[in-house]
Amino acid sequence: MQAVSRFLAIFWVVVLSWSVVSQAALAQTLTLETTPVQSIQPYLDRVIDRVTEFKLDNGLKFIVLERHEAPVVSFLTYANVGGADEPDKKTGVAHFLEHLAFKGTTRIGTENYQAEKPLLDRLDQLAEQLQKDTEKTTRDRLQKEFDQTEASAGKLARQNEFGRIVEQAGGVGLNANTSSEATRYFYSFPSNKLELWMSLESERFLEPVFREFYKEKAVILEERRLRTENSPIGQMIEVFLDAAFKVHPYRRPVIGYDQDIRNLTRPDVQQFFDTHYTPNNLTIAIVGDVNPVEVERLAQTYFGRYHAQPKPPEVTAIEPPQTQTRAVTLKLNSQPWYLEGYHRPQLSHPDSVVYEAIASLLSDGRTSRLYKSLVEEKQVALTAQGFNGFPGDKYPTLIMFYALTAPGKSVDDVSTALRLEIERLKTEPVSAQELDRVKTQARAGLLRSLDSNSGMAESLLEYEIKTGSWRNLFKQVDAIAAITPADIQRVSQATFTSQNRTIGRILPQEIKP
Repeated sequence: MQAVSRFLAIFWVVVLSWSVVSQAALAQTLTLETTPVQSIQPYLDRVIDRVTEFKLDNGLKFIVLERHEAPVVSFLTYANVGGADEPDKKTGVAHFLEHLAFKGTTRIGTENYQAEKPLLDRLDQLAEQLQKDTEKTTRDRLQKEFDQTEASAGKLARQNEFGRIVEQAGGVGLNANTSSEATRYFYSFPSNKLELWMSLESERFLEPVFREFYKEKAVILEERRLRTENSPIGQMIEVFLDAAFKVHPYRRPVIGYDQDIRNLTRPDVQQFFDTHYTPNNLTIAIVGDVNPVEVERLAQTYFGRYHAQPKPPEVTAIEPPQTQTRAVTLKLNSQPWYLEGYHRPQLSHPDSVVYEAIASLLSDGRTSRLYKSLVEEKQVALTAQGFNGFPGDKYPTLIMFYALTAPGKSVDDVSTALRLEIERLKTEPVSAQELDRVKTQARAGLLRSLDSNSGMAESLLEYEIKTGSWRNLFKQVDAIAAITPADIQRVSQATFTSQNRTIGRILPQEIKP
Protein backbone atom coordinates (compact mmCIF):
# COMPACT_ATOMS: atom_id res chain seq x y z
CA MET A 1 0.00 0.00 0.00
CA GLN A 2 1.17 3.55 -0.64
CA ALA A 3 2.56 5.28 2.43
CA VAL A 4 -0.17 7.35 4.06
CA SER A 5 0.90 10.63 5.61
CA ARG A 6 0.03 11.51 9.18
CA PHE A 7 -2.15 14.22 7.69
CA LEU A 8 -4.43 11.66 6.04
CA ALA A 9 -4.25 9.11 8.80
CA ILE A 10 -5.82 11.55 11.22
CA PHE A 11 -8.90 11.99 9.10
CA TRP A 12 -9.54 8.87 7.07
CA VAL A 13 -8.11 5.67 8.48
CA VAL A 14 -7.38 4.30 11.90
CA VAL A 15 -3.90 2.87 11.61
CA LEU A 16 -2.11 1.00 14.36
CA SER A 17 1.62 0.42 13.94
CA TRP A 18 2.06 -2.92 15.59
CA SER A 19 5.44 -4.28 14.54
CA VAL A 20 8.90 -3.61 15.90
CA VAL A 21 11.94 -4.04 13.69
CA SER A 22 14.83 -5.67 15.52
CA GLN A 23 18.19 -3.94 15.62
CA ALA A 24 19.66 -6.72 13.50
CA ALA A 25 16.95 -6.32 10.89
CA LEU A 26 17.39 -2.56 10.89
CA ALA A 27 21.12 -2.91 10.41
CA GLN A 28 20.46 -5.28 7.51
CA THR A 29 18.12 -2.73 5.93
CA LEU A 30 20.65 0.09 6.25
CA THR A 31 23.25 -2.08 4.57
CA LEU A 32 20.88 -3.01 1.75
CA GLU A 33 19.93 0.61 1.13
CA THR A 34 23.44 1.45 0.04
CA THR A 35 24.09 -1.61 -2.09
CA PRO A 36 23.64 -1.81 -5.85
CA VAL A 37 20.36 -3.03 -7.30
CA GLN A 38 21.97 -6.21 -8.62
CA SER A 39 22.96 -7.36 -5.11
CA ILE A 40 19.42 -6.93 -3.77
CA GLN A 41 17.83 -9.46 -6.08
CA PRO A 42 19.29 -12.55 -4.35
CA TYR A 43 17.80 -11.30 -1.08
CA LEU A 44 14.42 -10.82 -2.73
CA ASP A 45 14.68 -14.24 -4.35
CA ARG A 46 15.19 -15.83 -0.93
CA VAL A 47 12.03 -14.16 0.32
CA ILE A 48 10.07 -15.28 -2.75
CA ASP A 49 11.23 -18.87 -2.26
CA ARG A 50 9.70 -18.86 1.23
CA VAL A 51 6.23 -17.84 0.03
CA THR A 52 3.51 -20.49 -0.30
CA GLU A 53 0.02 -19.85 -1.58
CA PHE A 54 -3.09 -22.00 -1.69
CA LYS A 55 -6.81 -21.54 -2.21
CA LEU A 56 -9.62 -23.40 -0.49
CA ASP A 57 -12.48 -24.90 -2.48
CA ASN A 58 -14.73 -22.03 -1.32
CA GLY A 59 -12.40 -19.48 -2.94
CA LEU A 60 -10.61 -18.13 0.14
CA LYS A 61 -6.91 -17.61 -0.61
CA PHE A 62 -3.94 -17.81 1.77
CA ILE A 63 -0.44 -16.41 1.26
CA VAL A 64 2.11 -17.80 3.72
CA LEU A 65 5.66 -16.52 4.22
CA GLU A 66 7.97 -18.56 6.45
CA ARG A 67 10.26 -16.49 8.68
CA HIS A 68 11.77 -18.45 11.53
CA GLU A 69 13.96 -15.72 13.04
CA ALA A 70 11.59 -15.32 16.01
CA PRO A 71 8.72 -17.44 17.41
CA VAL A 72 6.02 -14.98 16.37
CA VAL A 73 3.46 -14.79 13.56
CA SER A 74 1.58 -11.85 12.07
CA PHE A 75 -1.86 -12.36 10.55
CA LEU A 76 -3.77 -10.09 8.22
CA THR A 77 -7.27 -10.76 6.89
CA TYR A 78 -7.91 -8.58 3.86
CA ALA A 79 -11.52 -8.00 2.88
CA ASN A 80 -11.56 -6.67 -0.68
CA VAL A 81 -14.24 -4.12 0.15
CA GLY A 82 -14.20 -0.53 1.31
CA GLY A 83 -15.97 2.78 1.06
CA ALA A 84 -16.05 2.67 -2.74
CA ASP A 85 -18.20 -0.47 -2.65
CA GLU A 86 -21.00 0.99 -0.54
CA PRO A 87 -24.52 1.44 -1.92
CA ASP A 88 -25.83 4.98 -2.39
CA LYS A 89 -27.25 6.45 0.82
CA LYS A 90 -25.37 3.82 2.83
CA THR A 91 -21.98 5.52 3.06
CA GLY A 92 -19.97 4.55 6.11
CA VAL A 93 -21.32 0.99 6.27
CA ALA A 94 -17.92 -0.62 5.51
CA HIS A 95 -16.27 1.33 8.33
CA PHE A 96 -19.22 0.62 10.64
CA LEU A 97 -18.88 -3.11 9.96
CA GLU A 98 -15.18 -2.96 10.83
CA HIS A 99 -16.10 -1.63 14.28
CA LEU A 100 -18.72 -4.32 14.81
CA ALA A 101 -16.39 -7.14 13.78
CA PHE A 102 -14.83 -6.93 17.25
CA LYS A 103 -18.13 -7.44 19.07
CA GLY A 104 -18.04 -11.23 18.98
CA THR A 105 -20.07 -14.13 17.66
CA THR A 106 -22.87 -16.41 18.78
CA ARG A 107 -20.39 -17.95 21.26
CA ILE A 108 -17.87 -15.19 21.93
CA GLY A 109 -19.05 -12.03 23.65
CA THR A 110 -22.30 -13.31 25.13
CA GLU A 111 -23.56 -14.87 28.36
CA ASN A 112 -26.53 -16.45 26.60
CA TYR A 113 -27.07 -15.81 22.91
CA GLN A 114 -30.48 -17.50 22.87
CA ALA A 115 -31.69 -14.93 25.39
CA GLU A 116 -29.74 -12.06 23.79
CA LYS A 117 -30.93 -12.47 20.20
CA PRO A 118 -34.61 -11.56 20.78
CA LEU A 119 -33.49 -8.41 22.57
CA LEU A 120 -31.23 -7.39 19.66
CA ASP A 121 -34.05 -8.02 17.20
CA ARG A 122 -36.45 -5.96 19.33
CA LEU A 123 -33.94 -3.09 19.40
CA ASP A 124 -33.98 -3.06 15.59
CA GLN A 125 -37.78 -2.92 15.56
CA LEU A 126 -37.89 -0.09 18.09
CA ALA A 127 -35.21 1.88 16.24
CA GLU A 128 -37.20 1.62 13.01
CA GLN A 129 -40.36 2.82 14.75
CA LEU A 130 -38.50 5.72 16.37
CA GLN A 131 -37.29 6.83 12.94
CA LYS A 132 -40.82 6.85 11.53
CA ASP A 133 -42.95 8.11 14.42
CA THR A 134 -43.01 11.85 15.08
CA GLU A 135 -45.68 12.04 17.78
CA LYS A 136 -44.00 12.98 21.06
CA THR A 137 -45.93 10.73 23.45
CA THR A 138 -45.38 7.70 21.25
CA ARG A 139 -41.71 8.54 20.80
CA ASP A 140 -41.21 8.90 24.54
CA ARG A 141 -42.80 5.49 25.12
CA LEU A 142 -40.72 3.88 22.38
CA GLN A 143 -37.51 5.50 23.63
CA LYS A 144 -38.17 4.24 27.16
CA GLU A 145 -38.65 0.70 25.92
CA PHE A 146 -35.57 1.03 23.69
CA ASP A 147 -33.40 2.11 26.63
CA GLN A 148 -34.68 -0.72 28.80
CA THR A 149 -34.16 -3.31 26.06
CA GLU A 150 -30.68 -2.04 25.33
CA ALA A 151 -29.79 -2.26 29.01
CA SER A 152 -31.10 -5.83 29.18
CA ALA A 153 -29.10 -6.81 26.10
CA GLY A 154 -26.03 -5.15 27.58
CA LYS A 155 -26.22 -7.36 30.66
CA LEU A 156 -25.93 -10.42 28.44
CA ALA A 157 -22.97 -9.09 26.45
CA ARG A 158 -19.38 -9.76 27.46
CA GLN A 159 -17.71 -6.60 26.30
CA ASN A 160 -14.39 -6.93 24.48
CA GLU A 161 -14.23 -10.68 25.07
CA PHE A 162 -12.56 -11.23 21.69
CA GLY A 163 -9.80 -8.81 22.66
CA ARG A 164 -9.35 -10.39 26.08
CA ILE A 165 -8.92 -13.86 24.58
CA VAL A 166 -6.27 -12.52 22.20
CA GLU A 167 -4.43 -10.61 24.92
CA GLN A 168 -4.47 -13.50 27.42
CA ALA A 169 -2.93 -15.78 24.78
CA GLY A 170 -0.08 -13.32 24.19
CA GLY A 171 -1.51 -11.60 21.15
CA VAL A 172 -0.61 -8.00 20.36
CA GLY A 173 -1.73 -5.31 17.94
CA LEU A 174 -5.37 -6.38 17.58
CA ASN A 175 -6.87 -3.75 15.31
CA ALA A 176 -8.32 -3.01 11.89
CA ASN A 177 -8.66 -0.19 9.38
CA THR A 178 -11.00 0.69 6.55
CA SER A 179 -10.04 2.56 3.40
CA SER A 180 -11.85 3.44 0.19
CA GLU A 181 -11.05 0.01 -1.22
CA ALA A 182 -10.30 -2.48 1.55
CA THR A 183 -10.87 -3.45 5.16
CA ARG A 184 -7.94 -5.01 6.99
CA TYR A 185 -7.99 -6.97 10.26
CA PHE A 186 -4.68 -7.77 11.90
CA TYR A 187 -2.78 -8.88 14.96
CA SER A 188 0.19 -11.02 15.97
CA PHE A 189 0.50 -14.16 18.13
CA PRO A 190 3.27 -16.36 19.47
CA SER A 191 3.84 -19.08 16.89
CA ASN A 192 2.38 -21.80 19.14
CA LYS A 193 -1.02 -20.05 18.94
CA LEU A 194 -1.56 -20.66 15.24
CA GLU A 195 -4.58 -22.90 15.79
CA LEU A 196 -6.11 -20.45 18.25
CA TRP A 197 -5.90 -17.74 15.58
CA MET A 198 -7.52 -20.07 13.05
CA SER A 199 -10.36 -20.74 15.47
CA LEU A 200 -10.94 -17.11 16.46
CA GLU A 201 -10.64 -15.54 13.02
CA SER A 202 -12.74 -18.12 11.21
CA GLU A 203 -15.42 -17.81 13.88
CA ARG A 204 -15.38 -14.03 13.65
CA PHE A 205 -16.50 -14.04 10.03
CA LEU A 206 -18.52 -17.25 10.08
CA GLU A 207 -21.04 -16.34 12.79
CA PRO A 208 -20.64 -12.64 13.65
CA VAL A 209 -23.13 -10.92 15.92
CA PHE A 210 -23.35 -7.17 15.42
CA ARG A 211 -24.21 -6.41 19.03
CA GLU A 212 -23.93 -2.95 20.62
CA PHE A 213 -24.86 -1.51 17.22
CA TYR A 214 -26.56 1.63 18.53
CA LYS A 215 -23.82 2.44 21.02
CA GLU A 216 -21.26 2.06 18.26
CA LYS A 217 -23.26 4.38 16.02
CA ALA A 218 -22.84 7.13 18.61
CA VAL A 219 -19.09 6.43 18.73
CA ILE A 220 -18.78 6.71 14.94
CA LEU A 221 -20.83 9.92 14.80
CA GLU A 222 -18.50 11.41 17.40
CA GLU A 223 -15.52 10.23 15.35
CA ARG A 224 -16.95 12.03 12.33
CA ARG A 225 -17.51 15.20 14.34
CA LEU A 226 -13.92 15.12 15.57
CA ARG A 227 -12.28 14.36 12.25
CA THR A 228 -14.52 16.21 9.84
CA GLU A 229 -17.02 18.72 11.23
CA ASN A 230 -14.63 20.07 13.88
CA SER A 231 -11.53 19.91 11.69
CA PRO A 232 -10.82 22.52 9.00
CA ILE A 233 -8.65 20.18 6.98
CA GLY A 234 -11.16 17.37 7.46
CA GLN A 235 -13.89 19.58 6.00
CA MET A 236 -11.63 20.54 3.11
CA ILE A 237 -10.72 16.95 2.23
CA GLU A 238 -14.41 16.06 1.97
CA VAL A 239 -15.30 18.91 -0.39
CA PHE A 240 -12.03 18.53 -2.30
CA LEU A 241 -12.75 14.88 -3.16
CA ASP A 242 -16.30 15.77 -4.09
CA ALA A 243 -14.92 18.29 -6.57
CA ALA A 244 -12.13 16.10 -7.96
CA PHE A 245 -14.37 13.08 -8.61
CA LYS A 246 -17.75 13.50 -10.26
CA VAL A 247 -18.65 9.85 -10.93
CA HIS A 248 -16.32 7.51 -9.09
CA PRO A 249 -17.18 6.64 -5.45
CA TYR A 250 -13.72 7.84 -4.37
CA ARG A 251 -15.59 11.14 -4.00
CA ARG A 252 -17.35 9.90 -0.83
CA PRO A 253 -15.82 9.92 2.67
CA VAL A 254 -14.89 6.51 4.07
CA ILE A 255 -16.41 7.36 7.43
CA GLY A 256 -19.66 8.22 5.65
CA TYR A 257 -21.93 11.25 5.55
CA ASP A 258 -23.57 12.21 8.82
CA GLN A 259 -27.14 11.53 7.72
CA ASP A 260 -26.23 8.22 6.12
CA ILE A 261 -24.60 7.04 9.36
CA ARG A 262 -27.67 8.06 11.34
CA ASN A 263 -29.96 6.15 8.98
CA LEU A 264 -27.92 2.93 8.92
CA THR A 265 -29.61 -0.08 10.50
CA ARG A 266 -28.25 -3.37 11.78
CA PRO A 267 -29.94 -5.17 8.85
CA ASP A 268 -28.06 -2.78 6.50
CA VAL A 269 -24.77 -3.91 8.00
CA GLN A 270 -25.80 -7.56 7.87
CA GLN A 271 -26.75 -7.27 4.20
CA PHE A 272 -23.45 -5.55 3.37
CA PHE A 273 -21.58 -8.28 5.23
CA ASP A 274 -23.49 -11.08 3.49
CA THR A 275 -22.79 -9.50 0.10
CA HIS A 276 -19.10 -8.65 0.43
CA TYR A 277 -17.59 -10.86 3.13
CA THR A 278 -17.73 -13.93 0.94
CA PRO A 279 -14.78 -16.36 1.02
CA ASN A 280 -13.81 -15.49 -2.55
CA ASN A 281 -13.53 -11.84 -1.49
CA LEU A 282 -11.22 -12.52 1.46
CA THR A 283 -7.48 -13.08 1.30
CA ILE A 284 -5.30 -13.90 4.30
CA ALA A 285 -1.57 -13.41 4.77
CA ILE A 286 0.33 -15.29 7.46
CA VAL A 287 3.95 -14.25 7.97
CA GLY A 288 6.31 -15.64 10.57
CA ASP A 289 7.37 -18.81 12.33
CA VAL A 290 4.94 -21.28 10.73
CA ASN A 291 4.92 -24.48 8.72
CA PRO A 292 2.93 -23.94 5.49
CA VAL A 293 1.75 -27.56 5.48
CA GLU A 294 0.30 -27.12 8.95
CA VAL A 295 -1.23 -23.78 7.96
CA GLU A 296 -3.04 -25.39 5.03
CA ARG A 297 -4.28 -28.29 7.16
CA LEU A 298 -5.72 -25.97 9.80
CA ALA A 299 -7.13 -23.60 7.17
CA GLN A 300 -9.06 -26.48 5.63
CA THR A 301 -10.41 -27.42 9.05
CA TYR A 302 -11.49 -23.97 10.18
CA PHE A 303 -12.00 -21.77 7.10
CA GLY A 304 -13.20 -24.67 4.97
CA ARG A 305 -16.46 -24.35 6.93
CA TYR A 306 -17.34 -21.25 4.88
CA HIS A 307 -19.83 -21.93 2.11
CA ALA A 308 -18.87 -20.81 -1.40
CA GLN A 309 -20.86 -17.81 -2.60
CA PRO A 310 -21.19 -15.71 -5.76
CA LYS A 311 -18.52 -13.09 -6.34
CA PRO A 312 -19.60 -9.70 -4.93
CA PRO A 313 -20.39 -6.86 -7.35
CA GLU A 314 -17.40 -4.78 -8.41
CA VAL A 315 -17.07 -1.03 -8.77
CA THR A 316 -17.77 -0.27 -12.43
CA ALA A 317 -17.93 3.54 -12.35
CA ILE A 318 -15.28 5.16 -14.53
CA GLU A 319 -14.30 8.73 -13.82
CA PRO A 320 -14.40 10.72 -17.08
CA PRO A 321 -11.35 12.81 -17.99
CA GLN A 322 -11.33 16.19 -16.30
CA THR A 323 -11.56 19.02 -18.84
CA GLN A 324 -11.01 22.15 -16.76
CA THR A 325 -9.57 23.32 -13.46
CA ARG A 326 -11.84 22.78 -10.49
CA ALA A 327 -11.52 24.80 -7.30
CA VAL A 328 -13.12 24.81 -3.87
CA THR A 329 -12.65 27.43 -1.15
CA LEU A 330 -13.64 27.28 2.49
CA LYS A 331 -13.48 30.17 4.94
CA LEU A 332 -12.85 28.70 8.36
CA ASN A 333 -11.31 29.48 11.71
CA SER A 334 -7.96 28.13 10.58
CA GLN A 335 -4.55 28.98 9.26
CA PRO A 336 -4.54 29.09 5.45
CA TRP A 337 -4.02 25.78 3.65
CA TYR A 338 -3.46 25.10 -0.03
CA LEU A 339 -4.13 21.78 -1.78
CA GLU A 340 -3.57 20.78 -5.40
CA GLY A 341 -4.37 17.41 -6.95
CA TYR A 342 -4.13 15.75 -10.36
CA HIS A 343 -5.71 12.57 -11.69
CA ARG A 344 -3.35 9.64 -12.24
CA PRO A 345 -3.71 5.91 -13.07
CA GLN A 346 -4.17 3.06 -10.61
CA LEU A 347 -1.39 1.04 -8.92
CA SER A 348 -1.43 -1.68 -11.60
CA HIS A 349 -0.58 0.83 -14.36
CA PRO A 350 2.98 0.61 -15.76
CA ASP A 351 3.58 4.29 -14.92
CA SER A 352 2.63 3.90 -11.27
CA VAL A 353 6.27 3.59 -10.24
CA VAL A 354 7.04 6.83 -12.12
CA TYR A 355 4.38 8.64 -10.11
CA GLU A 356 6.04 7.29 -6.98
CA ALA A 357 9.32 8.80 -8.14
CA ILE A 358 7.66 12.14 -8.88
CA ALA A 359 6.03 12.25 -5.46
CA SER A 360 9.35 11.42 -3.84
CA LEU A 361 11.21 14.11 -5.82
CA LEU A 362 8.73 16.75 -4.80
CA SER A 363 7.84 15.86 -1.25
CA ASP A 364 9.87 13.09 0.40
CA GLY A 365 11.62 14.62 3.38
CA ARG A 366 13.84 17.64 3.87
CA THR A 367 15.82 16.96 0.71
CA SER A 368 12.68 17.17 -1.44
CA ARG A 369 12.12 20.03 -3.85
CA LEU A 370 8.99 21.36 -2.15
CA TYR A 371 10.58 21.48 1.29
CA LYS A 372 13.79 23.08 0.06
CA SER A 373 11.97 25.62 -2.12
CA LEU A 374 8.74 26.50 -0.30
CA VAL A 375 9.88 26.05 3.30
CA GLU A 376 13.60 26.81 3.36
CA GLU A 377 14.31 29.17 0.45
CA LYS A 378 11.11 31.12 -0.28
CA GLN A 379 9.69 30.61 3.23
CA VAL A 380 6.10 30.76 1.99
CA ALA A 381 5.06 27.57 3.81
CA LEU A 382 5.57 25.98 7.21
CA THR A 383 5.17 22.55 5.68
CA ALA A 384 4.86 21.35 2.10
CA GLN A 385 4.25 17.72 1.27
CA GLY A 386 2.46 15.39 -1.07
CA PHE A 387 1.20 11.87 -1.38
CA ASN A 388 0.58 9.51 -4.19
CA GLY A 389 -2.58 7.49 -4.57
CA PHE A 390 -5.21 9.54 -2.76
CA PRO A 391 -7.70 8.46 -1.53
CA GLY A 392 -6.65 4.98 -2.75
CA ASP A 393 -4.85 3.34 -5.64
CA LYS A 394 -6.92 0.32 -6.63
CA TYR A 395 -8.67 2.54 -9.20
CA PRO A 396 -7.49 5.65 -11.09
CA THR A 397 -6.78 8.18 -8.38
CA LEU A 398 -4.96 11.43 -7.50
CA ILE A 399 -1.44 12.60 -6.87
CA MET A 400 -1.83 15.45 -4.44
CA PHE A 401 0.23 18.17 -2.74
CA TYR A 402 -0.57 20.42 0.18
CA ALA A 403 1.03 23.22 2.16
CA LEU A 404 0.34 25.18 5.33
CA THR A 405 1.16 28.81 4.65
CA ALA A 406 3.79 30.65 6.67
CA PRO A 407 2.81 33.73 8.72
CA GLY A 408 2.36 36.75 6.48
CA LYS A 409 2.12 34.61 3.33
CA SER A 410 -0.97 33.74 1.31
CA VAL A 411 -2.26 30.65 -0.45
CA ASP A 412 -1.51 32.48 -3.70
CA ASP A 413 2.16 32.71 -2.68
CA VAL A 414 2.16 28.98 -2.01
CA SER A 415 0.33 28.23 -5.26
CA THR A 416 2.86 30.18 -7.33
CA ALA A 417 5.85 28.53 -5.67
CA LEU A 418 4.34 25.03 -5.95
CA ARG A 419 3.46 25.52 -9.60
CA LEU A 420 7.05 26.54 -10.39
CA GLU A 421 8.36 23.27 -8.98
CA ILE A 422 5.78 21.25 -10.91
CA GLU A 423 6.64 23.09 -14.14
CA ARG A 424 10.33 22.32 -13.60
CA LEU A 425 9.54 18.63 -13.82
CA LYS A 426 7.93 19.21 -17.20
CA THR A 427 10.67 21.38 -18.69
CA GLU A 428 13.95 20.34 -17.03
CA PRO A 429 15.32 16.77 -17.03
CA VAL A 430 15.95 15.52 -13.51
CA SER A 431 19.65 15.16 -12.77
CA ALA A 432 21.13 11.69 -12.49
CA GLN A 433 22.18 12.40 -8.91
CA GLU A 434 18.68 13.44 -7.82
CA LEU A 435 17.03 10.52 -9.57
CA ASP A 436 19.52 8.11 -7.99
CA ARG A 437 18.60 9.48 -4.57
CA VAL A 438 14.92 8.86 -5.25
CA LYS A 439 15.63 5.33 -6.48
CA THR A 440 17.65 4.59 -3.36
CA GLN A 441 14.82 5.86 -1.15
CA ALA A 442 12.26 3.78 -3.02
CA ARG A 443 14.43 0.68 -2.84
CA ALA A 444 15.01 1.24 0.86
CA GLY A 445 11.28 1.64 1.45
CA LEU A 446 10.61 -1.69 -0.22
CA LEU A 447 13.31 -3.38 1.83
CA ARG A 448 12.03 -1.91 5.08
CA SER A 449 8.61 -3.40 4.37
CA LEU A 450 10.27 -6.80 4.12
CA ASP A 451 11.86 -6.47 7.54
CA SER A 452 8.67 -6.74 9.60
CA ASN A 453 6.19 -9.58 9.52
CA SER A 454 3.25 -7.20 9.60
CA GLY A 455 4.63 -4.95 6.87
CA MET A 456 5.34 -7.94 4.68
CA ALA A 457 1.83 -9.31 5.19
CA GLU A 458 0.27 -6.02 4.17
CA SER A 459 2.52 -5.52 1.14
CA LEU A 460 1.89 -9.03 -0.17
CA LEU A 461 -1.87 -8.58 0.06
CA GLU A 462 -1.94 -5.10 -1.46
CA TYR A 463 -0.14 -6.32 -4.57
CA GLU A 464 -2.08 -9.57 -4.70
CA ILE A 465 -5.44 -7.79 -4.73
CA LYS A 466 -4.62 -4.64 -6.66
CA THR A 467 -2.25 -5.97 -9.31
CA GLY A 468 -3.29 -9.62 -9.57
CA SER A 469 -0.23 -11.21 -7.96
CA TRP A 470 1.89 -10.72 -4.86
CA ARG A 471 4.92 -11.39 -7.06
CA ASN A 472 4.56 -7.94 -8.60
CA LEU A 473 5.79 -6.49 -5.31
CA PHE A 474 9.21 -7.98 -5.99
CA LYS A 475 9.30 -6.64 -9.53
CA GLN A 476 9.33 -3.11 -8.14
CA VAL A 477 13.11 -3.05 -7.81
CA ASP A 478 13.56 -3.56 -11.55
CA ALA A 479 10.80 -1.06 -12.32
CA ILE A 480 12.41 1.54 -10.06
CA ALA A 481 15.83 0.99 -11.58
CA ALA A 482 14.42 1.45 -15.09
CA ILE A 483 13.01 4.96 -14.50
CA THR A 484 14.69 7.60 -16.66
CA PRO A 485 14.60 11.42 -16.61
CA ALA A 486 12.59 11.15 -19.83
CA ASP A 487 9.96 9.10 -17.97
CA ILE A 488 9.65 11.79 -15.31
CA GLN A 489 9.21 14.47 -17.98
CA ARG A 490 6.77 12.43 -20.06
CA VAL A 491 4.46 11.61 -17.16
CA SER A 492 4.70 15.13 -15.72
CA GLN A 493 3.77 16.72 -19.02
CA ALA A 494 0.77 14.44 -19.43
CA THR A 495 -0.43 14.82 -15.84
CA PHE A 496 0.29 18.32 -14.57
CA THR A 497 -2.04 20.29 -16.83
CA SER A 498 -4.53 22.99 -15.91
CA GLN A 499 -7.49 20.94 -17.14
CA ASN A 500 -6.45 18.01 -14.91
CA ARG A 501 -6.04 20.16 -11.79
CA THR A 502 -8.23 20.42 -8.68
CA ILE A 503 -7.47 23.16 -6.15
CA GLY A 504 -8.50 23.51 -2.53
CA ARG A 505 -8.06 26.66 -0.44
CA ILE A 506 -8.75 27.18 3.25
CA LEU A 507 -8.88 30.89 4.01
CA PRO A 508 -9.12 32.45 7.48
CA GLN A 509 -12.66 33.30 8.45
CA GLU A 510 -13.31 36.99 8.85
CA ILE A 511 -14.01 37.81 12.48
CA LYS A 512 -16.80 40.32 12.76
CA PRO A 513 -16.54 42.93 15.53
